[in-house]
Amino acid sequence: MRPSEIIFEVTEAPEGGYDARALGFAIFTQGEDWDDLKAMTRDAVLCHFEGKEAPKVIRMHLVREEAIAV
Repeated sequence: MRPSEIIFEVTEAPEGGYDARALGFAIFTQGEDWDDLKAMTRDAVLCHFEGKEAPKVIRMHLVREEAIAV
């Protein structure tokens, strides 16, 4: 059964750029900037679902961690 969408958790990489990991699928990719990450994520999904129908929607959730001193 083809999923209707796939969700990626996106974090800022310590060395710069972004890391994206799919929830529920073994898909991981990286991008130097947001536009590059979108292209790399789309490519990774199409490669993962090669020969099968890929989801029509990719959702990217940016998770940002920040420590605040009190």
